Amino acid sequence: MTARHRPIAFTLNGRRTSLRVHPMKRLLDVLREDCGLTGTKEGCGEGECGACTVIVGRQAVNACLIPVAQASGERVTTIEGLKGRHPLQRAFAEHGGAQCGICTPGMILAAAAVGPRPTLDEVRTGLAGNICRCTGYEGIYRAIKKSVARSKKQGARSKEQEDRRQKPEMARPVPEARIPNPESRIPRARRGRT
Repeated sequence: MTARHRPIAFTLNGRRTSLRVHPMKRLLDVLREDCGLTGTKEGCGEGECGACTVIVGRQAVNACLIPVAQASGERVTTIEGLKGRHPLQRAFAEHGGAQCGICTPGMILAAAAVGPRPTLDEVRTGLAGNICRCTGYEGIYRAIKKSVARSKKQGARSKEQEDRRQKPEMARPVPEARIPNPESRIPRARRGRT
């Protein structure tokens, strides 16, 4: 290590991380080489393809263009941080969004950064910097649309459950008190006789 190396601290996939690296080292190289997170791919190395997309703060960025010093104090999310549980990951697998796999992590993270319920136009704008060199974008758009539809259903279910929890319970009507008929206690044989 040279004197120019210094500690850089950030939150990586939910865990506080501190590394002693050169502050101008590309975030992509730090993630792959120093952190061992190889899910972030290098495509062009010039910020043109989006294969290295990660989320810094709440914004999708090309990790090949950002020095690690810019991530200092930030929350960084890579594809490994989604832990295979994000609805987009499942949708990409089910609906042909993952083809050769090089662009897939970047596509998923770029789509995740757009927000939970984007329109197709918002998705297209959010993915504009990500290139798929395989067969095109239809499988990717289909996967994202299915994921959005699934999350809308889950959101509706969650809202319905929340409404039920917050709804005050209606007071149950108290049954009218039954006042016994005094004559009902008198044996039949005696009724009507004086």
